[in-house]
Amino acid sequence: MKTDQYVVAQPTIAANPELREPQILAFEAIEKHDFNAVDAREVSVVLPVGCGKSGLLALAPFATKARRALLVAPNLKIADQLLGDLTPSNPKYFYTKRKVLDHEPFPEPAEIRGTSSNIGDLEEADIVVTNIQQLQRDNNKWLGKLPSDFFDLILFDEGHHNVAESWDALRRKFPDARILNVSATPARADGKVMTGQVIYSYPISKAVEKGYIKRINGYRLNPTTLHYVRHEGGTEVEVSLNEVRRLGEEDAGFRRSIVSSEATLTTIAEASIRKLQEMRESTGQPRLKIIASALNMEHCKQVVAKYRELGMRADFVHSLLAEKANGRIHEKLENHELDVIVQVRKLGEGFDHPYLSVAAVFSIFSNLGPFMQFVGRIMRTIPGVDAFDPVNDGVVVFHVGGNITGVWTDFQEFAEADQVFFANLIDENLVEPTTTREPGTGGNGGGSNLPVITAQDDVLLENLTLLTADPKIAEALAVLKDAGISTGEQFDRLQRITPTKQASRKAKRALLDELVKTAVGRFLAKHNLKHAGRDFDKTRENFKVAKSAIDLRIKKTVPSGASTRSEYSTADLDHLIKELPNIIGHVEEELRRG
Repeated sequence: MKTDQYVVAQPTIAANPELREPQILAFEAIEKHDFNAVDAREVSVVLPVGCGKSGLLALAPFATKARRALLVAPNLKIADQLLGDLTPSNPKYFYTKRKVLDHEPFPEPAEIRGTSSNIGDLEEADIVVTNIQQLQRDNNKWLGKLPSDFFDLILFDEGHHNVAESWDALRRKFPDARILNVSATPARADGKVMTGQVIYSYPISKAVEKGYIKRINGYRLNPTTLHYVRHEGGTEVEVSLNEVRRLGEEDAGFRRSIVSSEATLTTIAEASIRKLQEMRESTGQPRLKIIASALNMEHCKQVVAKYRELGMRADFVHSLLAEKANGRIHEKLENHELDVIVQVRKLGEGFDHPYLSVAAVFSIFSNLGPFMQFVGRIMRTIPGVDAFDPVNDGVVVFHVGGNITGVWTDFQEFAEADQVFFANLIDENLVEPTTTREPGTGGNGGGSNLPVITAQDDVLLENLTLLTADPKIAEALAVLKDAGISTGEQFDRLQRITPTKQASRKAKRALLDELVKTAVGRFLAKHNLKHAGRDFDKTRENFKVAKSAIDLRIKKTVPSGASTRSEYSTADLDHLIKELPNIIGHVEEELRRG
């Protein structure tokens, strides 16, 4: 007979100096909760990044005296991390490392993983770890084998995902199981809030005060004036800072141009580099890095090219890339061979690199959930360093026209919040409408109806402190500022970075090739063609045929007549990048005609 270790063991929780305050307090809240009350079966806990969420998931079965728990992660990487924490042979085994248990027998872990697991493994286990993909759909093979009372506790890691249909299948399969959601944010990217009453939350302000996470400051780029060409009429207009702010709040096309047009993309990159250089110089830590958010694959490549042009070692990860390719970039990051990593919500849950210190916002965040997931990547403190050392500061850089200010304000409120705050946290009407093809070379032609940002003058970096000591003082300063009265705040004037002409040309040459590859992939996907298929030519793969056709068209289009890419001038490359959508359109038509 299996012994239920979470029932019989005597864990050391209260006053355990090896546990963090939020873990102990959340444990007590779970222990006190009556899961049998009406509508009380499912509850949630919100812990900021760095406050011991994984450890709390390991402790929760003790709090509920679970007979057998199911721990569900949103992806394979997190599932592996959680299983490692719960495996006694692991040198970092949570229960002994944190002195929760001091002797055997320990709770028995098992995993659900493809064909490598069987029902016998699960029957012997006290806790079963898996990723949600293993248990999707009501007719899932694993769910079909297990009786409805097999688990009496379900733990959802990164619980803000749990409103999806794939997670709901587990609720239906195990109708009497108690459910606990744990997350750093209660909201998904689409604005929906995770299910279950929040019975405990730990404010970011406390986490900063305790030194669990970095202190975060925001820097907003404020151009004194900005020049752009409206898509209707094609005339260039000059607008003031207040008008830039208004357009960012009200015009989705303007927001997209702000984060993707060459002129403003450059200023965001320059500002983030300046902040990184300041932090490296003041702390003596050259390993500090930038993480940047982008709109899509094409935009990722554009942002990478800009950082490389400005002298940074930059690369990107993306969900469309093979895991091996992303793994190589992760390895470069861990080996400190990069200064900048760019992503499209790829470095989310489960990614920890504490040397990420500057978050550069090149994408659009219309609600708090995804913004917090992104900023959370720079919140982890560097191990072995005093939590209050300046090296454990973090910086978020964004443009006033990107309409991030409202989300930053939500973030400030969230930083001070307890569970009372969450009931009205998310306005689902704020979800940014998306299209299947967001701008990549943004606002630079190619048939786009977006306004083109052409220049911006005298850009100032405004320091926006996340946590204020006295809200009344902050409110008074805001009133004075709105009235045009100086409050003594310091604004950094953005010092421009001048790349060498050679660096600029090299970056644009690499960008052109990457954009061609992206375009080929998009074309093949659009027509349901496999990369390795031979639909165009029985002797060559589809990808090679399409790319060769685009390369040939580029060669015929280059203004200078240069015969090889290595000979293209910067002017040639600028022209070709601008004309690339038209070039691709012609090639697509030719290939379709056969």
